[in-house]
Amino acid sequence: MRRIYLISGLGADRRAFRRLIFPADVELIYLDWIEPQPKESLERYAARLSEGIDPSVPFYLIGLSFGGMLATEIAKKLKPVHTFLISSIPVYTHLPWYYRTAGFLHLEKMVPVRLMKQSNSIGLRFIGGKTTEELSLLKQLVADSDPYFMKWALTCILNWRNKEIPAHLTRIHGTNDNVLPAKYTKPDLLIEGGGHFMVYSNAGEILKIIIEHI
Repeated sequence: MRRIYLISGLGADRRAFRRLIFPADVELIYLDWIEPQPKESLERYAARLSEGIDPSVPFYLIGLSFGGMLATEIAKKLKPVHTFLISSIPVYTHLPWYYRTAGFLHLEKMVPVRLMKQSNSIGLRFIGGKTTEELSLLKQLVADSDPYFMKWALTCILNWRNKEIPAHLTRIHGTNDNVLPAKYTKPDLLIEGGGHFMVYSNAGEILKIIIEHI
């Protein structure tokens, strides 16, 4: 039995992965969000989240977007067999320059918490929603998210300074990712036409890549 731990993206949960249908001999364990501590760093949060992993059993790790940054921090410590980042980055220098500038200026502090819960069709399409089903799921994910968690996570992302790329890592990215454009992220594999939500819209292609590595 192969074991895979999955970490979702910011503003999402395990529902984002529901189109990744793995073979019967793969055990999926979702590392659901835990409440962050006051002013907790991304590294410290990742360490606490990793307490849900049994490192005595060989395992694989999948991180989506913000979850990929957490997966990177966990992989540095627990050494999974292989780690997959989907629509994500392993080091802070792969963040677009305008995000890093925003972090340097602490602009995230100016974003009202209430704005974290607001969504519209333009914003959802920017994230990568294309079909009615995808837009509906994205809207529900945003509605169900915790705005305080989202603002904390945004602060963590903009202040993250990891420079180490862990071993046995595969970065899968979409050519049409608006949130983290591929030209900044240096991915290993590109999904043609994939947006930031390609884990759902291009699940078949992503699943094939993962299966080939496990």
